[in-house]
Amino acid sequence: MKKLTPIVLLFLICPSLYAQLKVANIFGDHMVLQRNEPIKVWGWNDPKEKVSVEFNGQSVNTESDAYGNWSIELASLPEGGPLTMKVSDADESVEFTDILMGEVWLCSGQSNMEWKVNRVDNAEEEIENANHPLIRHIEIPKALEFVPQFDFEDREWEVCSPETVGGFTAVGYFFARKLSAELGVPVGLVHSSWGGSHVETWISKEAMLDSEVLKDYAQNMPSNWEDSDAKMEKLTIKRFHGSKDFDIYNLNENDYLTPSYDFSSWTKIHPMYQWDWKGVPSFRGTVFIQKDIELTEEQISGVTEMNFGQCSGEMWFYINGRLVHQGYHEEPIHFKIQEGVLNIGKNSILVKFSENTNPEGWGVGLYGNRSNYNLKVIGKTIPLMEEDWYARPSWQSSRKYKPWMNNEGTLCYNAMIAPLTNLSIKGALWYQGESNAGRASDYRKSFPLLIKDWRNQWGEEFPFYWVQLSSYGDFNDSNSGSDWAELREAQSMTLSLPKTGEAVTIDIGNPNDIHPTNKQDVGLRLALNALMKTYAKPIMGSGPRYHSMKVKGNRAILDFDYVGNYLKSSNKYGYLEGFEIAGADQKFHFANAEIVGNSVVVSHPEVKSPKAVRYGWSNSPIDANLYNSFDLPASPFRTDDWKGVTEGVHFE
Repeated sequence: MKKLTPIVLLFLICPSLYAQLKVANIFGDHMVLQRNEPIKVWGWNDPKEKVSVEFNGQSVNTESDAYGNWSIELASLPEGGPLTMKVSDADESVEFTDILMGEVWLCSGQSNMEWKVNRVDNAEEEIENANHPLIRHIEIPKALEFVPQFDFEDREWEVCSPETVGGFTAVGYFFARKLSAELGVPVGLVHSSWGGSHVETWISKEAMLDSEVLKDYAQNMPSNWEDSDAKMEKLTIKRFHGSKDFDIYNLNENDYLTPSYDFSSWTKIHPMYQWDWKGVPSFRGTVFIQKDIELTEEQISGVTEMNFGQCSGEMWFYINGRLVHQGYHEEPIHFKIQEGVLNIGKNSILVKFSENTNPEGWGVGLYGNRSNYNLKVIGKTIPLMEEDWYARPSWQSSRKYKPWMNNEGTLCYNAMIAPLTNLSIKGALWYQGESNAGRASDYRKSFPLLIKDWRNQWGEEFPFYWVQLSSYGDFNDSNSGSDWAELREAQSMTLSLPKTGEAVTIDIGNPNDIHPTNKQDVGLRLALNALMKTYAKPIMGSGPRYHSMKVKGNRAILDFDYVGNYLKSSNKYGYLEGFEIAGADQKFHFANAEIVGNSVVVSHPEVKSPKAVRYGWSNSPIDANLYNSFDLPASPFRTDDWKGVTEGVHFE
């Protein structure tokens, strides 16, 4: 490849400062360009410099403008290749080889889209068999910006092979493998995702300003990291003290060591793992955690041993207000508490610890196995991490706020999507929502806003397919409520937009792991959506979807779309699970449900006049087992619109 030197950060802000021929970094050897669509090529040069682009017999000339920007458009081409593109001016040229014409799909979202092939089920076998030279992949580098960028730091397109595929987005790869096999054309994957990211960071400020749920935020959002840090400080104070205006400088941390101090007003947090995901995003500093334990006279009569897992920061341990241990630890923490320190009855354990130095980027939070946190007294081992602790930052210690993708809206859009909007694509794949579950009600507006925004930025109503949240967390019910169920509902409601589709994955998740490793079926189900809706293949791309309900006596009769030839249960005994039914009292009961023709009849002896039915309404609807004849699962749903658990929670 004869590509110029990597772009400098200054150029990302002002391309005219780059005084030589430059082609946007999305272009490179082995890339895939969208077939049957006009081909845009763009870049930068000295102002008023002539630029020529030659490609497959076409030759187009242009001139950079007063700011150094240039852009041309080539005629569309059918699938094929390999082709060579040459971009030149009077003094130099850039050449890209092995270009294929095919289908280009943008892959975005959070960690389940970011998840690599080398971490999926049967990874070794998948990698060994990944000889698919028609599949190409480029990963856009992670970056954050407050204003839209023109380009990103240089990255290379990679040809799918056993040597390269391990680093591909797994969902994207399995989607592309099915698509390429069915269509017989090259598939290019433009992978731009960030684990843990909120939907708001992927939406432009322009779109937010027209949004019902994000307009107020966009009008007042910070424009730089300094202002953002000040905002994050206020939000952190609110998290621990209930008000952004609480005077943290009026606190005296020596008070925490007095025996009569009452910790009950502190915030409860489980100390283990990164506090970024516990409502304390990007905080980097020192914190206190506290809990009480009850001990008998016999248990305190000898030397006690404290085991406290791992933390690679500074640590101070206070028992009943007395400092019993402090230091920096690389190895698991273990020390002895001498006789006379502990009391009969209640004992206060107060731990102060700083952010971790290792692993890098971990921030605040303990790590390791929960079982390694315990107090060994005579005749008993007392676990310490079965419940939340009281927690509070040490406001008298130094602190800072890490630049993070979720601190503000638009940050990922500006750096990781805006530079791509001149590239013709066939469509977009999206796997995100876990980080928005607490704001699921607002996701009904913010998610379709993202789709409309991207389509507006590209100037095309391209297909947009997403993965519905899988099963993760507790098996709960409608009476306790579920933010994940509400997020799935918000995703499904977005199907009202044209050219959209959803891959249901509740049956292939892992309630104990937010990153299920069966990405093969996820990519396949996305591909089935695309083959049915975008490429008009005569296949079934969706599982059953609730259509309507009618009530006859004490029975609710549900009808579905995408039934195929018939409905069925995956239960080996043939009966349905996962349905709940309620009357006017809004109290739900796990229901009797049976398939009658292409309908499902739901009832419960205590519900004489049904008003609502729900299916799979849980964080982990592991019992939901309704499928169509093509072995695709039904999407969770509810027939009511009663108030949910996430209403009124907004992005700040």
